[in-house]
Amino acid sequence: MTLHREGRGTILTVTLLVAFINGLTFTCVTTPWISFLVAAVSLLFWIFILSFFRIPSRKLTIQDNAIIAPADGEVVVIEEVQADEYFTDRRIQVSIFMSPFNVHVNRNPVSGEVVYSQYHPGKYLVAWHPKSSTDNERSTCVVKHASGTEVLFRQIAGALARRICYYAQIGDNAQTGAEFGFIKFGSRVDLFLPLGTKIDVVLNQKVKAKLTKLGSLN
Repeated sequence: MTLHREGRGTILTVTLLVAFINGLTFTCVTTPWISFLVAAVSLLFWIFILSFFRIPSRKLTIQDNAIIAPADGEVVVIEEVQADEYFTDRRIQVSIFMSPFNVHVNRNPVSGEVVYSQYHPGKYLVAWHPKSSTDNERSTCVVKHASGTEVLFRQIAGALARRICYYAQIGDNAQTGAEFGFIKFGSRVDLFLPLGTKIDVVLNQKVKAKLTKLGSLN
């Protein structure tokens, strides 16, 4: 397991802050149990920050026409909706909610050419709010698979997630399971799939990026 490059600044800042707080506490506080309590709490917080930026080692073993989970978390939406960006038809929306305790690396759900990539500034509504998919800060990417099928996936910021990092550019060759972005401190990823797509997950199911098969391309 390694640490994500997006966490370098945060980890350094937290490390210095924890060191300063503990140095000040052990210097100025004369009650030992208070000093040790501060040390324990700050150490747990530091470990949490390290854990948040972790990148676990995972091997992709799914066939080429599979749609894999782009994020770790819980499936909170599976429904037919009217597309609101890039597509003009109806699509199957599958949404994955990421808690602050999930791995936050986002990965391509399918392979193919990136034909659309767009960042949208916006609000920071809670991730489960009905309008978070259209009103919150977000990035949208569309990959065209070799079969001709296009899959749209969208990173959405939430109440705690205040920074979306995305790397996909139009013309890129996306590989299934390869990293396309990172969301700091929670939120969700939406996928918009063609009607008729076979979905292999259910609501409230826990999924893992690069490991869980969401469905198959027709």
